[in-house]
Amino acid sequence: MGKKRNRRKEILEQIAQLEEMYCDGCFLKSTFRKEYGKTYAQSFCIQRCTVGEQMRQYGEMLLSAPPRPRQ
Repeated sequence: MGKKRNRRKEILEQIAQLEEMYCDGCFLKSTFRKEYGKTYAQSFCIQRCTVGEQMRQYGEMLLSAPPRPRQ
C-alpha cells in the first residue's frame, strides 16, 4: 500500500515540476489570459498545449491512484 502512496506523491511532484518549468513563464498563457480571459487561457493549455496534455495524463493517473487516508 505504501508503494501506491509513493506513486501518488511522485505524480504530484511531476505535475509541479512541469508547471514550474513550462507554465510559470509561459508567454502564450499570459497573453491569452490578458486578451481573452482566464477561461480561454486554461482551455488552450488543456486542449492544445503539449505540456497541458501531459499534465492531463498525470491527472488521470492520480484519479486511478488511491487517495491519502484522512487523519
